[in-house]
Amino acid sequence: MAQEEEIKYFVRVGTSDLDGTKSVQVALTGIRGVGRHTSRTITMLAGVDPHEVMGKLPEEKVDRIREVVENYSERVPFWMVNRPKDLYTGESRHLFSADVAMVHDEDVNLMRKIRCYRGIRHETGQKVRGQRTKSTGRTGTTVGVKRKKE
Repeated sequence: MAQEEEIKYFVRVGTSDLDGTKSVQVALTGIRGVGRHTSRTITMLAGVDPHEVMGKLPEEKVDRIREVVENYSERVPFWMVNRPKDLYTGESRHLFSADVAMVHDEDVNLMRKIRCYRGIRHETGQKVRGQRTKSTGRTGTTVGVKRKKE
């Protein structure tokens, strides 16, 4: 009778707890800043099968994944990172977990501070990326069309 392998339901990578019941490729997308393409690249660089169950991986494979996640931006070309040219340092970085939200907020605050068009749109709560606003994106109690007074 073969002994059933114990599964770890939570695997800690960086500052994120990953779901141990999912495949490695899908579980890595639980980290903020990691999508499907990045998770596939991480598994390839770590030499791990992307279809294995995350909770059943031996500890040395999980350590290899952790090491690749920590040194991701040095091991991939600049066009594969989510911040190819940092505004302040000029280097290419890949941001994970809480850093993604923090840097995004800093960028929005800088745009507000220098009073650029996008910053003003952020301030007023309007659409930023050139979408139409005549009929969509309405908030508040406005419903329907107002008629002209006769």
